[in-house]
Amino acid sequence: MLKPILNQIGTKRVVLASGSPRRQELIQNIGLSNVQLCPSTFEENLDKTRYSFADYVAETAYHKVLEVYRRLSGESTIDPSLRPDIVIGADTMVTMDGKMYGKPKTPEVAFQMLSELMGRQHIVYTGVVIKYHDREVKFTEACKVNFGKATAEQIQAYVDTGEPLDKAGGYGIQGIGGTFVEKIEGDYFTVVGLPLYRISAELCKMFDYRVEEN
Repeated sequence: MLKPILNQIGTKRVVLASGSPRRQELIQNIGLSNVQLCPSTFEENLDKTRYSFADYVAETAYHKVLEVYRRLSGESTIDPSLRPDIVIGADTMVTMDGKMYGKPKTPEVAFQMLSELMGRQHIVYTGVVIKYHDREVKFTEACKVNFGKATAEQIQAYVDTGEPLDKAGGYGIQGIGGTFVEKIEGDYFTVVGLPLYRISAELCKMFDYRVEEN
């Protein structure tokens, strides 16, 4: 999808406001082989009561991007090679029954989260911000995920792998956690944490490449 603009993007410094090799690999897979990781130092301490779920993840992604962009732009006065052209950031949240499920801090919390999600449908929101100098785009994608049923023994065995502890909602759909997923309604990559179609579409718009609607 990005093929028509890759020559332009290839001349830019593209930074992913994340420390996730998984997200870096996803971005590289769509053609942005030059993307670099730069974890944001934003504390992610926004007041959740002031936002809808969709707005919360988008605003968190925005602050991640802004922090990285400003920090690297400041450092570029010393080393011009650090100046970013494009900064992309994302934030993901799992929700059910009006409750937010973030990253579990302990195996016990992970077990409780997964036990609540089993046999039910939840919604995954991923907010994304793309900053290209003074141009910015902010959006949120949502995906419904249905978990099948699982025993306490099966849940505990998954928790024991350690995978849930750095995943929103306590599971990774692209890993062992995907075996709990019965079906999804929406973009699989929204659940992974980086909605690739929408990101590609927005980058095309930023570089003035328009796709004709049917």
